[in-house]
Amino acid sequence: MILCIGTTPAAQRVMVFRRLTLDAVNRAVTTLDGPAGKSVNVAKTLKALGEQPLAVGFLGGDRGDEVRALLTAQGIEVDFVEVPARTRQCVTLLDQTAGTITELVEEGQPVAAADYESLLGVIRRRASGSRAVVMSGSITPGGPADFYFHGTQIAREAGALAAVDAQGSALAEALKAGPDLVKPNRSELAATLGRELKDEAAIISAMHALRERGARRVVVTAGQGPTLAYDGRNGWRIQAPRIDATNSTGSGDAFTAGLVWRLARGDDLGEACRWGAAAGTANALTLMAGEVNRNDVERLAPQVTVEPLRGS
Repeated sequence: MILCIGTTPAAQRVMVFRRLTLDAVNRAVTTLDGPAGKSVNVAKTLKALGEQPLAVGFLGGDRGDEVRALLTAQGIEVDFVEVPARTRQCVTLLDQTAGTITELVEEGQPVAAADYESLLGVIRRRASGSRAVVMSGSITPGGPADFYFHGTQIAREAGALAAVDAQGSALAEALKAGPDLVKPNRSELAATLGRELKDEAAIISAMHALRERGARRVVVTAGQGPTLAYDGRNGWRIQAPRIDATNSTGSGDAFTAGLVWRLARGDDLGEACRWGAAAGTANALTLMAGEVNRNDVERLAPQVTVEPLRGS
């Protein structure tokens, strides 16, 4: 089992337009609804890859009931803490003519400190027997910045691989517990360290900084640019194949899922990143985030370029 933790899941709507015009009536040719949010996207991808994910976090109101029901229908085990705050909704608008992706993201709502204690109780109970614990996304407004620190501690004590995909104070605090893997993207890494990362040398320096602050492995994604990875001894540059993307929303989450999937199976970091890149690319072929096709992942993996990172 792989435990997927996130405090801000969402009800997701994807609307496809032949052409999207601002300040006008637009009629969608396709509309899809599903469960999403970073941790949920990780769980859905892991399920597609043949793993047994367990999704935990906060759900509330009618949207929360909808997300829970949709995940259960997909065969994904859930153990969410019920909260008064209504689960957020996010909308993705796809313009087929322009090839643009517009995301309308509702912010998560605050939850009580007691709810965080309840969630930590779920994590303590469920981490036992888990091969990996993946912590993804932002903390609810006003929530404890050290939440992923405690999650990492729990994972380490349970003997599970602890992975954190976050930024800012949530990531900075988690580093103090020595996570096995951190996976920010380039902009998240810059925001966490409070400095610009203008070139590859700057990113490598930043990766070393995260290692010095407690991370055992560091992976930095960059959209269509190369991913850089470092495990303290070796570094890699990973380039995903070029495709005609349908919807790239959630590709970073799919990357995290593929990466953790292979690390939990014993691959080294470079090879695990190959599968992470393949999963992220496969995600961009689908309309709904996280609902990848495993056949696409297996087809794309040999097309991913993995090479040593000199100067790491």
